[in-house]
Amino acid sequence: MLSDQKRAALAERLWLAEQAKKPCAPLTQSEPNLTATDAYAIAHINIARHEELGARVVGRKVGLTSEAIQRWLGVDRPDFGALLDTMEIPDGGTLRLDSLLQPRAEGEIAFVLGDDLIGPGVTVADVLAATDFVLPAIEIIDSRVADWKIKFADTVADNASSGRFVLGTTPIAIEELPLGDVGMVLRQRGRVVSTGAGAACLGNPVHAVRWLANTLGALGTPLAAGDVVLSGALGPAVSLTAGDWLELEIARLGRCRFRCL
Repeated sequence: MLSDQKRAALAERLWLAEQAKKPCAPLTQSEPNLTATDAYAIAHINIARHEELGARVVGRKVGLTSEAIQRWLGVDRPDFGALLDTMEIPDGGTLRLDSLLQPRAEGEIAFVLGDDLIGPGVTVADVLAATDFVLPAIEIIDSRVADWKIKFADTVADNASSGRFVLGTTPIAIEELPLGDVGMVLRQRGRVVSTGAGAACLGNPVHAVRWLANTLGALGTPLAAGDVVLSGALGPAVSLTAGDWLELEIARLGRCRFRCL
């Protein structure tokens, strides 16, 4: 593993890329043996910097939940990142594209917890019992790494390539929904640009939340009541341009949308 000094230097590289809006080279280019442990530590450094500036962690996101994305990065597991209150765009709100570097949007299901989920040992039944409600969500992913030329450790260190997120506003009880079967449509300027289903997310988005709860529990940072969990993409991500309207519709969950300036 890397020294604390080296981790701090790599975190600084990503931080400066974010602040200057100028993507940097992949961390794995200079550190080809960068481990997941090092990468999560690097991400934690920059999340702490955001908190020092007044941001607040409001939940987590799960990434790399589809087989296609895992094959692309040559991995067999998801990853996770932190969600900050400063990342949220209200439903129907506006994203300034110049606030990010190379954003893409994808449709997801958000879980809002009513009880703590403390792993390891969390089951699907535990996730269902702890979930207060679910919402449609658009995650706007972003990469501080130039041209999205990332490996697993690069995206982990970059807070799982997090950018912004939009949540729907009508809570739906999870017991009413077969989440593995729900269909998703993402429209850009009224045109369908991405489709998918709950099964694309580890077979069922509930499995993604279970994985996250057990992974975080093993690290000593359990999910807490009130946390928002973005469970992973249900279909391909789409690039964004100024003037776009993006609208997500998930069967039986409803819609959410945002526009780009």
